[in-house]
Amino acid sequence: MADVKCNHCHLVFDEKVMIKEGELNFCCKGCQGVYHILKDDGLDSFYEKLGNKTIAPPIEVEDDVERFDTKSFEDTFIKTTENGYNKIDLIIEGIHCAACVWLNEKVLFETEGIISADINFTNNKAKIVWDNEKIKLSQIILKIRSIGYNAYAYDSTVADEQAAKSKRDYFIRMMVAVFASVNIMMLSVAKYTGFFTGIDEQIREYIHIAELVFTTPVLFYSGWIFFRGAYYGLRNRVLNMDFLVSSGATLTYIYSLYVLFGGKGESYFDSVTMIITFVLVGKYLEVIGKKSAVDTLDKIKSSIPLEATVVKDGVKKAIALNNIELGDIIEIRSGEKVCIDGKIISGEGTFDESSLTGESVPVFKKMGDTIYSGTINNDALIRYETTKTYKDSTLNSIVTLLEDSLSSKPEIEYKANEVSKGFTVSILSLSLLTFLVWYFFGLDLGFDYENTNHFEKSFIVAISVIVIACPCALALATPIASLIGISELAKKGLLFKEAKFIETMAKANTLVMDKTGTITKGELKVKKARILDDNIHKLNLLYSLLDASSHPISKSVKKYLLKKYDNLELKNIIDVKNIQAKGMVAKYTNVDDKLFHIIGGNMELIKDNRINYNFESQNSVYIFAINRRVIATFELADEIREDAKELVENLKAEGLDIVMLTGDNESVAKNVASKVGIKKVVSNIDPIGKANYIKKLREEGKIVVMAGDGINDSVALASSDVSIAMGNSADITISVSDIVLLNSSLKSLNFAFMISKRTYKFIKENLLLSLIYNMITIPLAMAGFVIPLVAALSMSLSSLLVVANSMRIKLKG
Repeated sequence: MADVKCNHCHLVFDEKVMIKEGELNFCCKGCQGVYHILKDDGLDSFYEKLGNKTIAPPIEVEDDVERFDTKSFEDTFIKTTENGYNKIDLIIEGIHCAACVWLNEKVLFETEGIISADINFTNNKAKIVWDNEKIKLSQIILKIRSIGYNAYAYDSTVADEQAAKSKRDYFIRMMVAVFASVNIMMLSVAKYTGFFTGIDEQIREYIHIAELVFTTPVLFYSGWIFFRGAYYGLRNRVLNMDFLVSSGATLTYIYSLYVLFGGKGESYFDSVTMIITFVLVGKYLEVIGKKSAVDTLDKIKSSIPLEATVVKDGVKKAIALNNIELGDIIEIRSGEKVCIDGKIISGEGTFDESSLTGESVPVFKKMGDTIYSGTINNDALIRYETTKTYKDSTLNSIVTLLEDSLSSKPEIEYKANEVSKGFTVSILSLSLLTFLVWYFFGLDLGFDYENTNHFEKSFIVAISVIVIACPCALALATPIASLIGISELAKKGLLFKEAKFIETMAKANTLVMDKTGTITKGELKVKKARILDDNIHKLNLLYSLLDASSHPISKSVKKYLLKKYDNLELKNIIDVKNIQAKGMVAKYTNVDDKLFHIIGGNMELIKDNRINYNFESQNSVYIFAINRRVIATFELADEIREDAKELVENLKAEGLDIVMLTGDNESVAKNVASKVGIKKVVSNIDPIGKANYIKKLREEGKIVVMAGDGINDSVALASSDVSIAMGNSADITISVSDIVLLNSSLKSLNFAFMISKRTYKFIKENLLLSLIYNMITIPLAMAGFVIPLVAALSMSLSSLLVVANSMRIKLKG
């Protein structure tokens, strides 16, 4: 019986085992089913994209998919988006090409209940968002399996183990190559010495055989990673750096075999070995360079304990973090790390928060205070109640954020990758052109064209062109600098959600800052109080209105009242309304059914309610009135951050326009702005007005960075090119901001601009270095001034030069 190709997977099978369906042939019922699924869903264009490539038949997995819907699996791997949808990272097995990615994304996108599906072809990692009320995760997994692939949850621990295994494999291959290179160089010394002093032909042949013995494992074992990379590149119609290395080494190896078995000329087994060895060593050193860049992430990960001591019914028990629930009581001793966020219910002491904020000064915590995962209890036995699960804890959120940012790409990297794609084709064309010119129009025009020595010279010059060209330096220029930049930013307490924000910040020309909590400390204090009517019933209404608000001014006035009066009571006020950027209004009915209209806020609110009262101050003002009669006024001041003026001066020197936006009155705003050196001030503006102001700046062509508290300014933050959430880790604003400051120091914001500019500068330097290197070395190789051995060394040095230059990001200045 003849062999027949399956119409789905394109694999060839004996005709007698095939399932016949008219003119169609299938190797199994799985392929037959998938074929009809694609046909029925209008996705049969997949086979046009697949071309002649083959894929694996549908996977038959015995695993029970119901485990994907269990509570333990959900707690460990599934997150919730702002819109209430479920989100997970999956690894999809069986993806070999762009057509596989297209098919999976297409099928998932058209499945009801799936909101988005984004698959990264380089690591087969899929980010999937779905509506759990319409479809379960187990159904999504079955859908993926139904078209011939398998999926399982991405686990960073497993990924780290795989990365370590890959690194060990890399190291072994490199050491095999180094060992062979050392030996083959000794043989080469003997061969080249004999070339000048005279060497017996038989001895020369033995040397060639010994070189073959050492070269073969180097090419086919150590160099296997280049062949594999070239193979997958070709399958996806991409000619990459691996193709240049593998093709150059293979052609040289074949020519050397020809010489060994009787052809005229010199063998170049030593060049083959050196090409593979030099590039492998260079690649391994790149790995070491990248590792130093992600050490910050490893350091943060190591701050998370594996289990905690949970107290239940007076019994202490060690429980894994994933099994700890909201409301559990955890006990930590002196010197232990906090594993999950919570509030202290017993004990007090100092905590080292340097792993989060970078501040070395311990922070005192008492009953009712919040403590954060990753911090260290310095000196007391503490019990606290968990307010988050492990998955949502501060430190785990930081780790997740860093992992995502290290895998993201800035815009300039996409442009560099586009350039490098066409680079390889150009080099191969130049190599062929070089060979033809040297062979037919070379320096030895009187040579007999059938003379092997002339062919040899043309061939080796062409090989040198292939080997010396280095698209890897071009491709490496951006990611290595981005990795180092992100790790340096993390050390300063700055977490970038994506690497692309480094480029945006470097190009930014406008910084918009909120006043309270950003330029100032956000700790308002009553500096002067004027109680016009100290009737306790009226003060109780003031206290009740203040208690209904979460605004910093209301909190500060409430705190002042509680210190001064010890007999205040909360009243049942009704119709409480918040007037944005102005204050609050409410009503109260006493036992005699008498209605009171109560108002508390700034002068704008007083004027809006037609209350005849004038009050001017350089400070923030809170005025309380009942039935249009002012009862009390409070003047509040907020201390300016010590490093605010230095930040403004530094950023002005860098050419940035700085604008302060605030809902506070003009007098207060200008007073604060003048003290720190900000000239552009927009006051009396509500959150929507802030957002519209930023949109207007962007329409004028400005690249805007917005720094605010991440909650009240969320609309404005979302409108900017880059949003920065100020404050320490108590304010978890990761979901609304592009960059999170883990400490309250404006020095971190200064570092964000400084390191972003340095990183972007070095990215451009790296790209320039790689381009200059290729512009100089490729013509030299074409002119015949470089042998393959030197070309391989030069190629590796160019990549290492890019890595070394990127390391300079860590240097100050």
